[in-house]
Amino acid sequence: MARYQAIIEYDGTDFLGFQRQAHGLLRTVQAELEAALGRIGWTGKAVLGAGRTDAGVHASGQVIAFDFDWRHGDDDLLRALNANLPPDVAVKSLAACAPDFHPRFRARGRRYRYAIYNAPVRSPLAARYAWHVWPPALNVEAMQAASRALVGRHDFAAFGMDPEGGHSRVRTVSTAEWSRAPGSRLYFEIQADAFLYRMVRSSVGALKKVGAGDLTVVEFAAILNSRDRSQCPPLAPPQGLCLVEVLY
Repeated sequence: MARYQAIIEYDGTDFLGFQRQAHGLLRTVQAELEAALGRIGWTGKAVLGAGRTDAGVHASGQVIAFDFDWRHGDDDLLRALNANLPPDVAVKSLAACAPDFHPRFRARGRRYRYAIYNAPVRSPLAARYAWHVWPPALNVEAMQAASRALVGRHDFAAFGMDPEGGHSRVRTVSTAEWSRAPGSRLYFEIQADAFLYRMVRSSVGALKKVGAGDLTVVEFAAILNSRDRSQCPPLAPPQGLCLVEVLY
């Protein structure tokens, strides 16, 4: 019996999220992975994941692990898995790892990207992977100035909840940057040692208000410092968010 570590990519549009649900009526990424493994002889109980992405959230660098008594090579296992997975999930790479490796508890950090499509006319091709915002043309410089308040070690209670139900909302953000891309795209890259539940989408929702002129940079910082969830503007929608990388 060996433990395998894999990097997976998925389009989260038609998933309830990563984590398997008890009732099993709606699709989850974890359930699809376990079903694909089962079709090639796996009899394990659960695939381990690095992050519990929400319904509609995508991933290009989600990390999983599972134990499997596979008697062929790693490349054969990768091909067998991809042959049994649906079109919206794929294993990008796979290799045997240490028997005690846990993709979530061993992680030192995670990096997310949020995409906004900032144009007057909606784009059907962008709709699955970006938040269409118009009007107005967003002030990216103001959004970047506000984002600087996120960098460092802070109590992020205004922007999320502890996914484990604990009382600590303190996290360390090392990167929080906006950039422009061709085709009216704006990207927000954020990296931290860990994230609260809905912390990225809450932050983007507030930063969008800064870009639209509805909040000042000072008011954004005041929301962060308030540690009051009720002060945060509405969440950004899920389709713009992607888990890009898990750091070890």
